[in-house]
Amino acid sequence: MALTSSFSLPLPSLHQKFPSKYSTFRPIIVSLSDKSTIVVTQPIKLPTRTIPGDYGLPGIGPWKDRLDYFYNQGKNDFFESRIAKYKSTIFRTNMPPGPFITSNPKVVVLLDGKSFPVLFDVSKVEKKDLFTGTFMPSTELTGGYRILSYLDPSEPNHEKLKKLMFFLLSSRRDHVIPEFHETYTELFETLDKEMEEKGTVGFNSGNDQAAFNFLARSLFGVNPVETKLGTDGPALIGKWVLLQLHPVLTLGLPKFLDDVLLHTFRLPPILVKKDYQRLYDFFYTNSADLFIEADKLGISKDEACHNLLFATCFNSFGGMKIFFPNMLKSIAKAGVEIQTRLANEIRSEVKSAGGKITMSAMEKMPLMKSVVYEALRIDPPVASQYGRAKQDLEIESHDAVFEVKKGEMLFGYQPFATKDPKIFDRPGEFVADRFVGEEGEKLLKHVLWSNGPETETPTVGNKQCAGKDFVVMVSRLFVTEFFLRYDTLNVDVGTSALGSSITITFLKKA
Repeated sequence: MALTSSFSLPLPSLHQKFPSKYSTFRPIIVSLSDKSTIVVTQPIKLPTRTIPGDYGLPGIGPWKDRLDYFYNQGKNDFFESRIAKYKSTIFRTNMPPGPFITSNPKVVVLLDGKSFPVLFDVSKVEKKDLFTGTFMPSTELTGGYRILSYLDPSEPNHEKLKKLMFFLLSSRRDHVIPEFHETYTELFETLDKEMEEKGTVGFNSGNDQAAFNFLARSLFGVNPVETKLGTDGPALIGKWVLLQLHPVLTLGLPKFLDDVLLHTFRLPPILVKKDYQRLYDFFYTNSADLFIEADKLGISKDEACHNLLFATCFNSFGGMKIFFPNMLKSIAKAGVEIQTRLANEIRSEVKSAGGKITMSAMEKMPLMKSVVYEALRIDPPVASQYGRAKQDLEIESHDAVFEVKKGEMLFGYQPFATKDPKIFDRPGEFVADRFVGEEGEKLLKHVLWSNGPETETPTVGNKQCAGKDFVVMVSRLFVTEFFLRYDTLNVDVGTSALGSSITITFLKKA
């Protein structure tokens, strides 16, 4: 009996001879004899295309694109219509706010999962002053400092400040689980009471207060309700963030008023000066141990405090404010079957851990972990990433290679990259168990919410979120705590300036 073998020959030396644009492969069957067959993958050269699209007339083009982005089309249709028009996921356009806030709104847009990761490669792109896009908010809103989020890794202060954030998270890690339990139990008790009285309850405002209380208690060891700040933290942060992000937000006002008020001129920082001072005083009073570490790193107390405030209130609180309602929306829409599976899995593992939520117990909850990753994939809390080309680049989509010149601004809208149909099946659906099992875990490299792949780690040399693991952990805690207490829920979903507005219409307690 003849034995036929078929195998793939990697030929590493062959791959090294071809540049990255040879990224599509065609199998070739090579028969060496009637007893063996070798399968060799031959690279196919992608065509080089000129980047399609244009910027229009000065002033008029950016203004027209801004109206389309916010009002005439909306974000998704803005991008989808241009993909269809140019038959490309890479094209040129203007990004808001444009005149008179932005001097140069021109970008090259990246909307697929293959091209998007170039935005994380700091050897190819610069990240200086690009955190919010084609404009940078006044440093008067951050004590006169360029905060860590706006620094490129090549700048000396980047390493010092990121080390301070790593120290904050590591030094307080033992407080995260107990303080989350305390603060979110208080939230759930409030939700239960209002459900009994009214039959429905809004989730967002209570979540905002719980999130801020949790961050203050777990990271700084103080309950803000027991200080001069009281329960004012979330409202103060909201006004402060609005002054920073208003050029890229819409508040649902009449179009002309909304555009003129938010997108044409910068709102003066003095509007929130007193509010910001209250936040600063709170963090300064409760950061003594962190100031000792900052001094060791060569950071002044003042600069450290402004950075700690920003990391807590803008990055962490902002993430929980946006992401928790979005995640709850997705879980509710997933239906009773998924909710029941979550409840059973979570309760079983917590019971096995002696009735306590532990890191080890949560690691044994594959469906819960997948739900968190899927929510981060489908509704990333930070949708936009920017980078400026450090050199002439060749950037690949799935279909072509595009040449980008040194100094050009690259922009990626993450919800398109993480819903790439050439990477994910049913990309627009929330598939709760998408990341379960060996094959599911292979897809985690395409979950990009943290300004880098989920499979990579933040370092002082990259721009991946310093709190990446912290955000994943608290998101898992939220799902775990919720389904220890409740069986199922239904919600109504509205919109807000930042994410979804959630009204719980049905809540069945365990």
